[in-house]
Amino acid sequence: MPAMRPHAQRMTGLLVGATTVTAGLFSSGVAQAVSGPEATAGQYAYVAKLTIGDEANSRGCSGTLIDSYWLATAASCFAATPGEQVPAGKPALKTVVTLSDGKTAEVTELAPRTDRDLVLARLATPATGIAGVKRATAAPAAGTDLTAAGFGRTKTEWVPGKLHTGTFTTNTTDATTLAVTGKGTDVLCKGDTGGPLLNAAGQLVGINSKSWQGGCLGTPTTETRTGAVSVRTDDLGGWIDQVRSLAAGWKTETLVQSGTTLYQGIRLVGGDWTGFSDVQATTAGSIGGIRSAASAGINGDTHVLAISTSGGLFHTVRKADGTWTRFGDVFAVANSLGKLTQVSAVSVGSDLHVIAVADGKVFHTVRNGAGQWTTFGDVSAVAGPTGTVTAAATASVGGQLQVAIVSGGKAFHTIRNTAGQWGTWGSVTQAAGPTGPVTGIAMAGIGGDAHVVVSTDNGTRQYHAVRKASASWDGFGELTGYLGNVTVKSLSAAHVDGEFQLVATTADNKVLHTVRHTDRTWSTTGAIPLQGIPAAPGAVSIAGTL
Repeated sequence: MPAMRPHAQRMTGLLVGATTVTAGLFSSGVAQAVSGPEATAGQYAYVAKLTIGDEANSRGCSGTLIDSYWLATAASCFAATPGEQVPAGKPALKTVVTLSDGKTAEVTELAPRTDRDLVLARLATPATGIAGVKRATAAPAAGTDLTAAGFGRTKTEWVPGKLHTGTFTTNTTDATTLAVTGKGTDVLCKGDTGGPLLNAAGQLVGINSKSWQGGCLGTPTTETRTGAVSVRTDDLGGWIDQVRSLAAGWKTETLVQSGTTLYQGIRLVGGDWTGFSDVQATTAGSIGGIRSAASAGINGDTHVLAISTSGGLFHTVRKADGTWTRFGDVFAVANSLGKLTQVSAVSVGSDLHVIAVADGKVFHTVRNGAGQWTTFGDVSAVAGPTGTVTAAATASVGGQLQVAIVSGGKAFHTIRNTAGQWGTWGSVTQAAGPTGPVTGIAMAGIGGDAHVVVSTDNGTRQYHAVRKASASWDGFGELTGYLGNVTVKSLSAAHVDGEFQLVATTADNKVLHTVRHTDRTWSTTGAIPLQGIPAAPGAVSIAGTL
């Protein structure tokens, strides 16, 4: 591709990423748009139009929804002068995003890259009902055809009201950019800086940054080149998810065991999910393989308890800023246990309470806010004997620790009060009604109530009950109407923003998620997108963080 002229002369418009609006027309200034066929109605619904600045003197750009709150576009759209680094935070000029459904939302926050012309922009209100773009994880090879989309001017229109697309061929790729050339007469023109560049699968590979604009309306007829430059996004999955996860609001931290390791992802405000990443590949370090885990949220931190493949118990913390502490050996500070089969954890105030099932018995330890651990204690010594315990769950309810276990196919429940005293085991079956043999259990505290979910009959049936603050029970109700006819392998539940959230790994290798709202209605169950998890999901754990 021939060397482009300096952006101050010819390329200013695209690098800055906006078009000055005067008397309702786009004139010289700053953005590009696709001069190609009009997109089919409903196609590329995640592409949006940006208006930056006041009505009399504004800039126009295009952008791509990553999820309901975040949009990717060119950082140059927000630069006061060409080439200027855009600061993070609130944009200097009022920015309004017009979505494909006609609704509008203001941009409240910018998260720019420093190595390429890219910024993530957060919307003040979510784009409900519009799915975010799927993201590619590899750059396109030379010769690959790609599709660009945008709302800018065309060969004949200054301000087209509809989305247009064009086909471009990949020329070269470097560490941060893609060089492309329009096929036939397709070209990027003013008005579409920040628009998406998509592969044949409809996945985002880049964000359009600059173009020669050959053949665009307002471009000299002597300019015939249709080459353009886009910035790569395929290598930014981790950065994009980190920006999304650091935004304020309640989140559902999610752990999924798969193969010999553990993967972490987040359900964000608005219900969108990040991808999943290998915990042992972070600064937490490797513990030689993980076969099960539990999690608990304390403010913005996520505490993770992992059972190693060799039977050890380890603890790490994912901080609110996304960094991890190194795994620490819990047995080294709280004494060793025998054959460890399960762990459950919950926060009570600033303390982390851990219940471990080992040698068919239940043990309890506490990590206080200062990071000090108590010695494991045998719960049967204070709550009474049980048969062989096969599963356990924990909940924080009204400042107290509540524990439920499975023994002999039946569920039992006890409470550790604020003074550290344990009650005796009570039969959940007697309190909430009969079910088939119980194989799995999960629980979470919502206000003064403890919500309990069990899987029975080898996971083929699932039930929900509530132990109310009055100590009475709302009996078991079957969850088939919400989860469907599934066989559950693993259950987990959590309090998130005053609501009860439930996840379940199923025999057909899905991880399902649903929410019981405060009005007692349940949301539509959906399968969690397990992007980044290469093998079948196993044990699952969730926790709410703020």
